[in-house]
Amino acid sequence: MSDSPLPRVVTPKDYKQTFQKRSVTSEFADPCEVASKASMDCLNRNNYDRDKCLDFFQAYRDCKKAWMEQRKADRRAGKY
Repeated sequence: MSDSPLPRVVTPKDYKQTFQKRSVTSEFADPCEVASKASMDCLNRNNYDRDKCLDFFQAYRDCKKAWMEQRKADRRAGKY
């Protein structure tokens, strides 16, 4: 495990606001950008030793999963 603090970002930002804030509409807006950046920073700090950053990767996967579930629920409810 790395010597940096564990990631706390598990809940994604509201994806609709993420897309609306961008000046150009793009499929690449990511409400989990903070968790993604934290995992990349961890890799950079630890010379790309993935084993030291597993908690950061898991936090990103959890965030992404919650985001996808939120999008699915919104599509089913007819609001997207």
